[in-house]
Amino acid sequence: MGWARSAMQMLEQWRKPLSAEQAETEREAGDGLGQNGAVTPDRSTPEADSPPLVLDDLVVHMSDVGVRRGDSNLLSKLTWSVELDERWVVLGANGAGKTTLLRIAAAEMHPTTGTVHLLGEQLGRTDVFELRPRIGFTSAALANRVPPEETARDIVLSAGYAVMGRWREHYDQIDTDRADELLGALGVASLASRKFGTLSEGERKRALIARALMTDPEMLLLDEPAAGLDLGGREDLVARLSMLAMDPDAPATVLVTHHVEEIPPGFTHVLLLRDGAEVASGLIEDVLSSESLSETFGQGLVLERSGDRFFARRR
Repeated sequence: MGWARSAMQMLEQWRKPLSAEQAETEREAGDGLGQNGAVTPDRSTPEADSPPLVLDDLVVHMSDVGVRRGDSNLLSKLTWSVELDERWVVLGANGAGKTTLLRIAAAEMHPTTGTVHLLGEQLGRTDVFELRPRIGFTSAALANRVPPEETARDIVLSAGYAVMGRWREHYDQIDTDRADELLGALGVASLASRKFGTLSEGERKRALIARALMTDPEMLLLDEPAAGLDLGGREDLVARLSMLAMDPDAPATVLVTHHVEEIPPGFTHVLLLRDGAEVASGLIEDVLSSESLSETFGQGLVLERSGDRFFARRR
């Protein structure tokens, strides 16, 4: 039995009402602030006469979504859906709109135009502070906000209270056991007592993924989890994410990356973005090719495959 299956079964056995990361992370959407301080409408209060649309089997449904900041379109007329059992890769160059897309999916940002449904709730007609605990989210911005003196265990454990590290919260032994189990599942159990500031880049990323899983989320969003890792660290993380992707009990997952080499085996779908617009999307087997990759990155590229891994080079 793989680590992901064990971790997910453990979470089912120990399920209890806990908060998650999003209430503590950047509160731009809830505060009425968009990127760069742009003001957005207060959409967090549900409208009594417009109940949320329930979309069976869809954890994300975006329709004609656009995000505009000043004269720039970060996303343009994007329509995209993620089902319960799907594992998506979002691939594109810097500035393609990948992180913006993920922040909308994390209920951290509202679109300028279009409609977004997350876990059956419509953004603008639901309380985002109740929605965010149902979503596990990791990003470089989150990593930069972790107090360096906090231990890896406490960073994972404190996800239950949506705070970054221990203060005066009370945790039961069952919570501590859960945190240690998840750190073990990510291969960093021996570092549980180490201060976050002393961990390597790869160790920090794995600890934050454990934190994202702590609350048993219904959806897992990973923003460039392998960025900055050396070859060994990348391959170890890809292998662990592959085990998670292949676990039928794992949450729907969306992973953002620049590199096809970072696509874990077991991921089923891909969305290719360029300049905020969709190039192609669908099953990886059908969509990912030398031609689509070249169009996505604006230059001639050759896509090669070895077993269940992808590699790319310039033509």
